[in-house]
Amino acid sequence: MADSKINKARGLLQPATASHNPWATFIAAALAATAAVLMAGVVVLGPGVQFTDPAMLQDTVR
Repeated sequence: MADSKINKARGLLQPATASHNPWATFIAAALAATAAVLMAGVVVLGPGVQFTDPAMLQDTVR
C-alpha cells in the first residue's frame, strides 16, 4: 500500500510537458513592444505635460 502511494506521488512530481504555442510568443512580444512604446512616450513627453479634460473645455465654451 505504501509503495502505491509513493509511486502515485512520484507520478505527480513529474514536470509537465511544455507545449509550444506560437500565439503565446506573438502575444508576449506584442505586449513587450506596447510597453516599450508607452515607456518611450512617457520619457519623451516628460512630467510637465498636462492633458485637459474635454468636459472642462465644453463647460467654458457655453
